Amino acid sequence: MEIVIVLVFVLGYLAITLEHSLKVDKLIPALLMMALAWTGVAVGLDGFTSWFDSHTNKLVEGFVDLSHDKKLHTLESTLLHHFGKTCEILIFLIGAMTIVEIIDHFNGFSTIKDFIKTNKKRTLLWIIAILAFILSAIIDNLTATIVLITILRKLLPDTKDRIWYAGLIIIAANAGGAWSPIGDVTTTMLWMGKKVTAVKLVEYLIVPSLICVGLPVLIASFLPAFKGTFQVSADTEKRNKHGKLMLYLGLGLIVFVPIFKTLTHLPPYVGMMFSLSIVSLFAEIISSRKFSITSAVEVMNNDSESAHHHKSPTFGALSKIEMPSILFFLGILMTVAALESLGMIFTFGQNVQAAMPNDIFVLLLGVGSAIIDNVPLVAASMGMYDMSVFPMDNHVWHFIAYAAGTGGSMLIIGSAAGVVAMGMEKISFFWYLKNISWLALLGYVAGFIFMVLFHS
Repeated sequence: MEIVIVLVFVLGYLAITLEHSLKVDKLIPALLMMALAWTGVAVGLDGFTSWFDSHTNKLVEGFVDLSHDKKLHTLESTLLHHFGKTCEILIFLIGAMTIVEIIDHFNGFSTIKDFIKTNKKRTLLWIIAILAFILSAIIDNLTATIVLITILRKLLPDTKDRIWYAGLIIIAANAGGAWSPIGDVTTTMLWMGKKVTAVKLVEYLIVPSLICVGLPVLIASFLPAFKGTFQVSADTEKRNKHGKLMLYLGLGLIVFVPIFKTLTHLPPYVGMMFSLSIVSLFAEIISSRKFSITSAVEVMNNDSESAHHHKSPTFGALSKIEMPSILFFLGILMTVAALESLGMIFTFGQNVQAAMPNDIFVLLLGVGSAIIDNVPLVAASMGMYDMSVFPMDNHVWHFIAYAAGTGGSMLIIGSAAGVVAMGMEKISFFWYLKNISWLALLGYVAGFIFMVLFHS
């Protein structure tokens, strides 16, 4: 049955990587392989010789000798444990997405354009890279990329100019998300999985992440594409008078989440829900609208005229969050959890540690994240290492956070930021490979070398 479950994962992940060719959204194979994997675990429960206890991070001794009822109880408690931990991450992401959508409701991101006051291409490159690095550390790298490319479209009408900036935005956004516990799904997973603390993650990764983006931007600033000037067009965009307030309030309260966890020791999703409630409260007061879940349901059940009059920014934001992405993460994380529960990932990790140094493995993990989605890679790596040997804030976890967060920049399909930039600016895979990948590789390796030297 183990072979069947592994085959389900391989085929499911193959379908995810070929979603554009198959024309099937990736959430469908993700959810299907999750259901099939856990079905396989339930059907073959009595035939498994090992079981991994996620509570103690160790293999269960004498699992094969347990009665069927005890094995079934173990399965139920393990499934509930993994589902609970996965939901913590998903609720956290839903809260962050909703805050971002509320900011966008008030056109708050247009305020960022005020920071760009130049007509020199080289200066614009540095400003955009810095903004991408900072923004992606607060909101996710995907949203930061969308915001900055949208702003670029108003500054640079020529697509041939914009794609160069978009390429560097991908590098900067991925590097910015790597050093922040709220900047990327993978770092959020490591933080919420108690592999790293927010303070140590920032302390150990801020410099290598700066190197990862600084070196490529420095080299790129001497390339012909970033020489000369551009014509600054007049700003005719209509601004919302509350946009600046909502931008700073929303970003500030997202940053407050790690502080909330440090002060209260509550799970991060509680802090995110607190921040969301404050942002929503301000949004409703500003909009002079009252909103509740009950009234929202009533509006949907009433006629279209009633629905037209109901324009709650909170309700609107909730309707715009990317539920397909949330369900995709659910499918991926729960499938990896099934493999972890059978002890496959832990055993694989022990074999890898015996075969090669951890630093080399993590370096290759980063290269792999340029081809394979970094979420399952990090989810798998979290179950590979014995927490008694690699406790919280061990350098291995920081290496994994850096590698998975920045390694995806080496290919345009290797990160969510790259995929969205590819779609928005019609960047070809081979153009990126020729012009941007080598810059991303240099930055990635330089940052990794710094980390190795720093920890040694």
